[in-house]
Amino acid sequence: MKKNFIIFFIFTIFLLNLIGCSNNFTKEFDWNQLTRVDVEILKVKKNADEIIIAEEEKIITLRELFAKIEWEENIKAEMARKEDVKSTLFFTYDKNMPERLFEYFIWFNKGGTTATIIDREKNALGTLVNEDAQTLKNTLVNN
Repeated sequence: MKKNFIIFFIFTIFLLNLIGCSNNFTKEFDWNQLTRVDVEILKVKKNADEIIIAEEEKIITLRELFAKIEWEENIKAEMARKEDVKSTLFFTYDKNMPERLFEYFIWFNKGGTTATIIDREKNALGTLVNEDAQTLKNTLVNN
């Protein structure tokens, strides 16, 4: 009886440790809770331009685009040049709680065919291609 209790206790501790320490990046956000995007357009020789996007039409477009990003997890990505855009996404999960912020660093290729997105907090690298990359650039940069 005592032996069974010890085995059960060890198994319970192991199970709780396994569940508590799991890191699930693929946990999806509810993109419908995206309420605002702050964009900082970084230029080489000038000061950065800051734009706040809160118009419903543009937010809907950005929700769709960010949901299409294909993420590679657990990557410590470094780029050769400074990012073109730094964007802060504001999610409102509860009216009585502060907004949750996510910061993405975005690079656009010269041809506009791809966009590379880095989430440094989660060590993730994402990409958008073709029309989606061009639409993201138009929405964020050519506001």
